[in-house]
Amino acid sequence: MDTRLLHTFTTLARTGSFTAAAAELHLAQSTVTVHIRSLERELGTRLFDRLPTGALLTESGRRLLERAEDVLDAVARLQADGDGALGGRVAVGAPESLCSSRLPGVIAALRTSHPELDVGLYAAGTAGCVEGLRSGRLDLALLLEEEAAFPDVTSEPIARERLVLVCAPRHSLAERAHAADWAELAAEDFFLLEQGCSYSDELERRLLAVPGARPRLTRFGSVDAARSCVSAGLGLALLPLTTVQEHLRQGQLARVNGPRFADVPVRLARHRRRWTAPAAQTFARALAEHSSG
Repeated sequence: MDTRLLHTFTTLARTGSFTAAAAELHLAQSTVTVHIRSLERELGTRLFDRLPTGALLTESGRRLLERAEDVLDAVARLQADGDGALGGRVAVGAPESLCSSRLPGVIAALRTSHPELDVGLYAAGTAGCVEGLRSGRLDLALLLEEEAAFPDVTSEPIARERLVLVCAPRHSLAERAHAADWAELAAEDFFLLEQGCSYSDELERRLLAVPGARPRLTRFGSVDAARSCVSAGLGLALLPLTTVQEHLRQGQLARVNGPRFADVPVRLARHRRRWTAPAAQTFARALAEHSSG
């Protein structure tokens, strides 16, 4: 069987669109259609239902998908063993806070030690990272989670992120000697990171648990946006210390003396069944070394 057909099949299964699959594979849409029809003819079964909303896997298609991924995984192993090359592209997903703080140093170090290795960095929350690992769009992912209980994803803690509650320097809670309690905090406005950010979700739960509390909670997908709003005196935010250290030092932000927030583990995740290519292994080692330094 031509593995190109399987590659087209898995791409279409992931994207759900002939147009999107063609764009990703750099093929004409008609070629994608020919590949899928050829595979269906060879296997003697329909793999997709063609609907106005896109291509939907049939039951036969779902059964084939797992086996096709195993075949392509085995082919990738053989190719790596055959050329012994370390180069290639590693797709890594991570929360926006880690993309802007921890990962630039790792990528810079790899460009010196392994210039043949190309790292693609994609900002995503836990749900997006897990979906990326499942679909094969991501080789590795970083999760800011105390636990990551996904049956098809394995993860290990490699570092911890310290959290800090910040406000504008002129805010009434800035650097106050006595700690603010939850009732005081629940009367403030907060800028939280997007849904799925574990520590933002936990902060929201604790604020809303205060009797009679009606805090104004605004969600952002960007650390920069949340940090800018806080710096302008519009409210508070709970952010990783690595993302606000320089702003605290320069006096653009101030700490809030309040409840203790537990450090959040940084977990390196990968698909449980999928082979980790040498390039991804190299990135993982560099990340571990950088995180322990």
